[in-house]
Amino acid sequence: MEVYRITHIKWSSNLIASGKGGRWNSEGKNIIYTASSRALACLENVVHRSGEGLNSLFKVIVIHIPDELKKGIVDLQSLSEEWYKFERYSECRLIGNEWYRKSECAILEVPSAIIPNEKNYLINTDHSDFCKIHIISREDFRFDPRITFEETER
Repeated sequence: MEVYRITHIKWSSNLIASGKGGRWNSEGKNIIYTASSRALACLENVVHRSGEGLNSLFKVIVIHIPDELKKGIVDLQSLSEEWYKFERYSECRLIGNEWYRKSECAILEVPSAIIPNEKNYLINTDHSDFCKIHIISREDFRFDPRITFEETER
């Protein structure tokens, strides 16, 4: 399986987790967030960056996850109706933190809060299977000015 992460060029050479908290993990958990497509990775960046800083130099990291690696799955139907709202981060963090704590698998498939029928994949960099996951390629990426709130000529 290939997954995608769009990141600033200075962070694009290695698979490194910041340890910062996110929707599916608390601070101190070493998780890399990836998306099932380049388009979803783009949308995730736009939403989380509010369009700011998207005119910098970015790369798409194409990451290979071996198909034989076990993965956890968070089923959309198992979540509350408003799980995607910012105010519901605690609900999602409980699930992600438990997955991280149990360490039964390196990958957790979760629904995207932007497009719930699309998938994001969390990678636990502290899991023993993390060494089997690797970067296939790094591609230049430019956010279209129409989605980055830059001034465009019409």
